[in-house]
Amino acid sequence: MHIRFLNTTRRALLSTAALAAGLAVVAAPVRAADLIDTVKARGTLRIAMEGTYPPFNFKDAKTGQLAGYDVDVAKLVCAKLGVQPEFVTTEWAAILAGLAAGKYDAIVSQVGITPRRQQAFDFSQPYTYSAPQLIVRRNEEATYRSLADLKGRTVGVGQGSVFEQQVRAVPGIEVKHYPAAPENLQDLAFGRIDAALNDSLMVAYLLKNSQLPIRAGARVGDVERTGIAFRKGNPKFHAAIDKALDEARADGSLKQVSLKWFGVDATHAP
Repeated sequence: MHIRFLNTTRRALLSTAALAAGLAVVAAPVRAADLIDTVKARGTLRIAMEGTYPPFNFKDAKTGQLAGYDVDVAKLVCAKLGVQPEFVTTEWAAILAGLAAGKYDAIVSQVGITPRRQQAFDFSQPYTYSAPQLIVRRNEEATYRSLADLKGRTVGVGQGSVFEQQVRAVPGIEVKHYPAAPENLQDLAFGRIDAALNDSLMVAYLLKNSQLPIRAGARVGDVERTGIAFRKGNPKFHAAIDKALDEARADGSLKQVSLKWFGVDATHAP
């Protein structure tokens, strides 16, 4: 009985000590360094992107290296910060979770700035503005100013995309979905569908790199903003990223990257 009493007393004392230690940590937390200090000390900025989404970020077939608009924007920002980019590719479905877990410092991969995401993460100022846009045949005589004008027509969209959801929300439109844009545009050129719907910046890239007899149509949705996402609690990093983007705007380099990939300046609100 005496030994049992001593063991019980010991456990109670240890539990009390552990609780006291925990309360001490809560009462006097160790302030973590701002991310910009960590990045500067390391000399690299760990940047996540999907890597399979041309023209924004993808692996160049000839070099095997990452290329695209997001890649060039990330390099611009890193140059302004005086650090080297360290790219990490990951599936889109897990990219925000990886940021929350600290697997990388930031995401530069067309992450739309939404109120829900802003509750969990901080964002830089927008560096891209885009909207859904129609694509039609070059000799199309009909005028489609909105999706409602396409009632009774067939519209091609990417399978499982937000554009498919947008078109299906309009009664009277026949929807045909495709696994990739090339098949969609080929059917449009051959008259198998009446129009296609995609991201306005993707449209600019496709038209620039396609020999098909197609042209851009009307924009039919709200403008979306894209920013660099990172974990909350890093005000110095936030200010440094925004300053880097401001400098890239001022010297014209951000605009040049957009013109290179899209043929238009998508770095300002339309």
